Amino acid sequence: MSTTIEGKTILVTGANRGIGQALVTEALRRGAARVYAGARRPYTHQDPRVTVLPLEVTDEDQVRAAAGQVESLDILVNNAGAFLFDDLGDRGALERHLAVNLFGTYSVTRAFLPKLAESGGAIVNNVSLAALAPIPVTPAYSISKAAAFGLTQSFRMLLAAQGVRVHAVLTGPVDTDMVRDLDIPKASPQSVAQAIFDGVDKGEDDIFPDPMSAAFADAWQAGPAKALERANAALLQPQPAVS
Repeated sequence: MSTTIEGKTILVTGANRGIGQALVTEALRRGAARVYAGARRPYTHQDPRVTVLPLEVTDEDQVRAAAGQVESLDILVNNAGAFLFDDLGDRGALERHLAVNLFGTYSVTRAFLPKLAESGGAIVNNVSLAALAPIPVTPAYSISKAAAFGLTQSFRMLLAAQGVRVHAVLTGPVDTDMVRDLDIPKASPQSVAQAIFDGVDKGEDDIFPDPMSAAFADAWQAGPAKALERANAALLQPQPAVS
């Protein structure tokens, strides 16, 4: 079955573990021509279609260097993230979350945007259900993901005229190192990666890729917040001339 991934060039940040690693594997399974695997620490991959890029998303020099190594790009997946337990008592924890989850996503997107505009490509930001309601054991993470969701929605409005699609992935708990110690039901990274690319195939603005998040999908799509987003986006559309 042909998909939006087949024959395309994909970049995944945070690609060396968890959801990022599963996204690389799934992109290859779906026939991606090349996958750039951005990671803070070097690692090797056996598939010749994979090029590992040193990419710490908070390092502007590394982001620019990575953008210089990628000749063309069809899909950017901003997956790299920080998750620390906190109680908002330490400003440093909040700043760290914002540096990675908000400003890292912003920097990588801006760096690769010319290539995405040229290809008429897509941006996929792995946000979180925490963007919609904070998690009490990690409010700084929740704040940063709410900001990243707002960034995603804003890019969606602003880049539509350039033919660049922007997707938000609102994940629930996934069985990765980040939340392995939390005693809650978790989806597998593999199933989440499959659902993310399925959502991209379907052109879904907001992708709910696991059982917990999927329970909120219909209410979100039909709710007032999504309606307001659509109304605001319409303000950028050319208005018909008055005769």
